[in-house]
Amino acid sequence: MTWTVAREPHDSPVAAALWRAYYTEVSDRWYQLHENRSTEPEELERAIAADTGEYLAPPTGALFVARWAGEPAGTAGVRLLDPATAELKRVFLYAALRGRGGAALLVAAAEDAARALGAERIVLDTRGDLVEARSLYSRLGYAETAPHNDDVYAEHWFAKKLG
Repeated sequence: MTWTVAREPHDSPVAAALWRAYYTEVSDRWYQLHENRSTEPEELERAIAADTGEYLAPPTGALFVARWAGEPAGTAGVRLLDPATAELKRVFLYAALRGRGGAALLVAAAEDAARALGAERIVLDTRGDLVEARSLYSRLGYAETAPHNDDVYAEHWFAKKLG
């Protein structure tokens, strides 16, 4: 079995299904940790609809989909925040496929796209309970930094110079 990674329109059915899976997982994890419950269906639908991912569309963004044995398995996106800074977004793999190298391939594709957009560095934010994500970013050369945004759910911020 092998990985492939390719650009995908941010609003394709494949992207929408992966966004739903991503958001469901991170939302459920947050609610379980803080309120001992799963995300309510209305909360989930509202949040998914509120973030269309338009910022991942060209000319200042890109979304990538990883496929395992030809089946959609995960995403990573990138968008320009300013001419020198890109932001990594929506890094996700289905849990059953984690640990097989797909996330690193997705992040590398997003970093390449950021370079092609002219970015000199890439930033991201994540939460403390997303320990797998924090481990991945550290392993890929990202260093924790001061906050670059005021996202209410962000607890850790990372940056990496793009060479």
